[in-house]
Amino acid sequence: MRFFVPGETREGELRVALMPDVVSKLTKLGLDVSIASGAGEHAYASDADYEAAGATVVPAAEVDAALSSADIIGTVQPLDQDRARLLKDSAVSMSFLQPGRDLDTIRALADAGASAVSFDLIPRISRAQSMDALTSQALVTGYRAALVGAQLLPRFFPLFMTAAGTIPPAKVLVLGAGVAGLQAIATAKRLGAKVSAYDVRPASADEVKSMGGTFITLELEAVEGKGGYAREMTEDRAKRQQELLTPYIEASDVVITTAAVPGRKAPQLVTRDMVATMRTGSVVVDLASESGGNVEGSVAGEIVDVDGVQLWGALDVASSMPVHASQLYAMNIAAVLGLMVKEGELALDVADEVFDSSAVVLSGEVRNSVAREALDLPPLPEPEPSPQAEESN
Repeated sequence: MRFFVPGETREGELRVALMPDVVSKLTKLGLDVSIASGAGEHAYASDADYEAAGATVVPAAEVDAALSSADIIGTVQPLDQDRARLLKDSAVSMSFLQPGRDLDTIRALADAGASAVSFDLIPRISRAQSMDALTSQALVTGYRAALVGAQLLPRFFPLFMTAAGTIPPAKVLVLGAGVAGLQAIATAKRLGAKVSAYDVRPASADEVKSMGGTFITLELEAVEGKGGYAREMTEDRAKRQQELLTPYIEASDVVITTAAVPGRKAPQLVTRDMVATMRTGSVVVDLASESGGNVEGSVAGEIVDVDGVQLWGALDVASSMPVHASQLYAMNIAAVLGLMVKEGELALDVADEVFDSSAVVLSGEVRNSVAREALDLPPLPEPEPSPQAEESN
């Protein structure tokens, strides 16, 4: 079976789906591993490194042919529609395929009769932790967010006691205590800042404290959805939350926002008026800019000045640290392949919760409900209950 990494084509993407020291994990599964020449250059992995690890390097002129013959294709960003059409009908594409966004690719994969597994949809269950690429990449973005805040802030992060006087530590506020938020807390704390955090899920308090932060409690009802994710809140609750958070934002030197609701636009946590309460020179880092933004006025990939406050909009944050981001992602791919490849054969079993959740397309059929609705496809019929289930009822 052939596993092929064609390299990334989307502008700004510096990661690669396979690093040389992960090649051996795939060959042990019985896979014939190949990668396009130059695919790992931005992650500082050379063609020679891949060849030494046991992979075949494919020249640029032969990439289309390699795509057409590959059984499994690994990328970070989804294949574009032209490449997706090249896949054979038994092939499986693995990437961060977003059902509501990458519709042209999904349609092309379906037309080709191929399958697609999305790391955006891997369920957060204990046995899939090693496959959870959203978590591994959030680790990178949270770390990077704290560094960006420290870099842009025209003040020290740590406490300094000098002969000339004492400089107090910077005050950092993190909104959202998921993986990215917790890593931002931990990194800002290591840099010497005084860190506090808020999350709509009260259960996050212990995790915030374990990272050295102070958890902010607002007398509001919890907003926790399936799988431990936050869910959307009502308009009244959102407005009340903004009112209660304003004094904390006003007192902060750096605010880092990380809140997201899977499959939906990011919730707006901070208004422009709230940002304007911060003192001149303060910094706001919005990690949700690409999905609509937690902060009013943030623009992905840009720094916007709001009354003297720098508002940094995130764009391809994990790509800004391509070496370790690629390393972690490659390990996630290896973990999924360990479940997918059995005795040298491909087994994409949707009876398994991992594939039932993450298989957007299966043998040409679009399975994901969000994608089907966006493509104007009728809903799939509900599966008939098994005889065992009927007996147990």
